[in-house]
Amino acid sequence: MSTRNQLNAYHETKIKTASQGKLVIMLYDETVKQLDLAIENLEKGPKYFDRVNKALLKAQDLITELMVSLDFEKGGDIASNLFSLYMFFNKQILDANMKKKLDPLVGIRKLIADLRDTWIQVVRKSGGERQNPPNQGVNIAG
Repeated sequence: MSTRNQLNAYHETKIKTASQGKLVIMLYDETVKQLDLAIENLEKGPKYFDRVNKALLKAQDLITELMVSLDFEKGGDIASNLFSLYMFFNKQILDANMKKKLDPLVGIRKLIADLRDTWIQVVRKSGGERQNPPNQGVNIAG
């Protein structure tokens, strides 16, 4: 097995065995990473706009994954508020991508990093949560 295949297998196992809270944190981590890539490439200028676009599309996909994972029955107002916030994030990212504006991305990145930090605290306080049952996606109650 090649090193790349081993790395992919490791990442796949890490995701499959993560608790729901840790999966949410992973989504936030990757979103922040993609926003950082977009910001870095946007600062380099027009020659790198294709990389900006690619990173922002990935960030939007990740935020959409967070949106569809919300459990409105269990999460109530928190889930509804997060949904609205995620919609705002995706709209801001879309606008920043179309206009190639840096400021909205910096603001969104900070907000997402703050949400990630909050989830980290929640997961720590809850003792890491139970593992996901096999073949189930993320279920974000709020």
